[in-house]
Amino acid sequence: MGIGFKMLFMGKSFRSDDLNQALLLPPSLHDWLPEKHLARFLVDVVETLDLGAIYASYDAKDGRGQAAYAPEMMLRLLLYGYCMGVYSSRKIEARTHEDVAFRFLSADEHPDHDTIADFRKRHLEALAGLFTQALLLCEKAGLVKLGHVAIDGTKIKANASKHKAQSYARMGETEQRLKQEIEALLKQAEQTDAAEDAQYGKGKRGDELPEELARRESRLKKIQQAKAELEQEARERAERERAEAEAKLAARRDEQEQTGKKKRGREPRVPDPEQAQPDATAQRNFTDPESRIMPDGANKGSFVQGYNAQIAVDSASQVIVAAEITQETNDKMQLIPMIAQIVTNLEQKPEKVSADTGYFSEANVTDESVAGIDLHIATGRLKHGEVIEPVTGPPPENATAKQAMARKLRTEAGRATYKMRKAIVEPVFGQIKERRGFRRFSLRGLTNVRAEWKLVCATANLLKLFRYGGIPAAA
Repeated sequence: MGIGFKMLFMGKSFRSDDLNQALLLPPSLHDWLPEKHLARFLVDVVETLDLGAIYASYDAKDGRGQAAYAPEMMLRLLLYGYCMGVYSSRKIEARTHEDVAFRFLSADEHPDHDTIADFRKRHLEALAGLFTQALLLCEKAGLVKLGHVAIDGTKIKANASKHKAQSYARMGETEQRLKQEIEALLKQAEQTDAAEDAQYGKGKRGDELPEELARRESRLKKIQQAKAELEQEARERAERERAEAEAKLAARRDEQEQTGKKKRGREPRVPDPEQAQPDATAQRNFTDPESRIMPDGANKGSFVQGYNAQIAVDSASQVIVAAEITQETNDKMQLIPMIAQIVTNLEQKPEKVSADTGYFSEANVTDESVAGIDLHIATGRLKHGEVIEPVTGPPPENATAKQAMARKLRTEAGRATYKMRKAIVEPVFGQIKERRGFRRFSLRGLTNVRAEWKLVCATANLLKLFRYGGIPAAA
C-alpha cells in the first residue's frame, strides 16, 4: 500500500526516509540535541564539580581488568535521570538505547543497570556532597538571597511495605510461637533421625525438615533483633527523659531556695532506663528497619512506611538551601538543625525564617543559635473559618515566648511574612513529588536514604539554575 501511495504522488518532492541509507560521514553527538537542552547544561555542570572523592576510590586499582566507565559519564546519567524522574537503574540503562538525551550524555556507551546501581551505591556519600556544590553554583548565579527562608517537611515512602512491620507486642507473641514451633520441629527431627538411622543406617536424613527449621529460626532471629532494637531505643529515650527531669528538679530546688517557698505542683518523675520498656504499639519494619510508620499528611487518617524529608527553601528563586532526613514523625526537633545546616552550607544566617506550628517550641524560638534571625513560627492551628483580629505594637513585657510569637504573627508585617511560607516551600515539594514523580526512595537505611534525598534536592537546584539560564563556566 505504501508503494501505491508513492506512485500516486510521484510529482511531489519528499525528503528521503530510507532506513537502509548508510551515513556518508560519522555522526557527531553534538548534532543530536538543541543548543539549549538540559543535557548540554549538565555536561557543563559536571565539568565544574569537584569529583575528587569519586576519583579517589579508583586510586587503589592496579590497572588490570576491564576499564571502568568514566565517572563524569556515569554522573551525567544519574543527574539527568533524577532531573527527569527516572530513578531506576534499569530504566536508565534502557534510556541509553532509546532516549537521545541519555545516549548523548553516555557518549553512546551503554552501562548495564548493575553497573549504574553499583556506581550510585559505591559513591553515595560523594553524590550527597553534590548538594552543597550545586547550592553554591546557585548562590554564585545570584539565585540565593537568604532574605526569607521557609522550612517544611513531607513524608516519603521507604523502599519497604508497611505490611512488613510488626508491633512490639506482636513480636513477643510471634517469638513465643516460633520458639514452640522450633522446639516441636527439633523433637520431630530427633524422631525422624532415629527412625532413618534404624532403617537406612547412620548419617542418612531427609532435606525437608532442616529447611523448615531454618526458615523459622531465621524469622525468630529477625524478630529478636527487632525487639532488642526497640528495647534499646526505649532505654535511650528514658535516659534523655531522666536528664531532663533531673534538670527540672535542680531548677525547682534552686527556685525554692531563692524564694524560701515550696513550689506548687507535682515534682517531675525521674524514669529508670533499666526498667524502660517499649510501647506495645511501637513497630519495626523487617525490610527497612530504620524506616518508621508515619502519618500521611496528604491523606488524613492513613499512614505510610517511610521517612520525614525536610527542606529549607530560599524565597528568591525557590532554591533548596538545606535538606535532611529524619526518623521523627513530627518536626519539632528539626528547626534548629535545619537553620544550622543553612549556616554551614552558606556561611551566613538567613534574615527571616518561617515554619508551621509543627516546628514551634519555646526552646526553639529562644535558642541562642537563632539570635538575630526574625522567626515566624505558628504557635497553633486555626480552626476552619476562624478569623484572627490584627494587632499593633510590641507584646507586653511579661509575655511568654509563645505569647510574643502569637502576637507577632497577628501584626500586619508578621501576617504578610507568614503568608508567604506556603508559596515558598510547598511548590518545591510539588515539583519533586508530582512533576518528577519522586514518591518512594530507591535505597534502604537512614544513611542511604539521607544521601539519596540530598541527590534529589541537588538536582532540584540544578533545574532552577538551568531555567534561570545560568551556565557555569568550567573550572
